[in-house]
Amino acid sequence: MMYKTKDLFSLEHSLAGEYLREFEYPWQALAGIKSYIQTLGPKLEGYREVSPQVWVHETAVIAPTAFLGAPCIIGPGTEVRHCAFIRGSALVGANCVVGNSVELKNVILFDNVQTPHYNYVGDSILGYKSHMGAGSITSNVKSDKSDVVVKSGKEKIETGLRKMGAMLGDYVEVGCNSVLNPGTVIGPNSNVYPVSCVRGVIPADSVFKDKDHVVLKKKDRD
Repeated sequence: MMYKTKDLFSLEHSLAGEYLREFEYPWQALAGIKSYIQTLGPKLEGYREVSPQVWVHETAVIAPTAFLGAPCIIGPGTEVRHCAFIRGSALVGANCVVGNSVELKNVILFDNVQTPHYNYVGDSILGYKSHMGAGSITSNVKSDKSDVVVKSGKEKIETGLRKMGAMLGDYVEVGCNSVLNPGTVIGPNSNVYPVSCVRGVIPADSVFKDKDHVVLKKKDRD
C-alpha cells in the first residue's frame, strides 16, 4: 500500500499543514519547502527574525553554538541544542528537540518531534510526535545518483527526485543507529528496531525487526 499525505500525518500539528494538504504524496512537497518558509515567515506572530529569513519563536531555546541557516522557522517551546547544524529550508514545529550535532536540511518537523542525538535528517518529513533514536539517519541520495523510487511490494512510484530521505508518519519510533534509505515511508504508530536498515513502505501499526520480519503490533492482532 502506498501511503499518501492524508494517511501519514495529522496536518493540524504543523504550520505546514495547509501546504502539505496540496499534495497527494508528501515527497511532492519537498521541492517547495524553501519558498513556503520564505512566504510564511514574515506573517508569523510571536516570532523574531534573528537573522535574514531565520524566524525563531520567542519561547524557543537556542544554544549559542547552534547554527541556524536561512531560511528556517523554529517553533514555540522548541529546544535547539549545542552544535546543532540547521543548513536551511527547515520548518521545525512546536516543542521539538533538535539535539547535539544534529543536522537538518530541507525538512518539515511536525510538532513534538524529537531528533535529540547525532541525527542527520535531509529531504524528509517527520510526523507528529515521531522520534529518531541516537545516531539514526535519513539517507537521501542513492549510491548511483539515480532518481528515488518509492516501493511497496510490487508497487512502485517514480518520484522524479534525486534527493529524498524518509517520510515518517505520526508517532513513529526509530531505533538507535538505524539507517532509513532513500524513499523510505513509515506508517503511523510504527516502530523500527535499533541498528536497522530500512527501505520501502512500512505499514502503520507495525514493528520493523528486519526486512523479512515486519509484524503488526500485538494490540492489532488481539
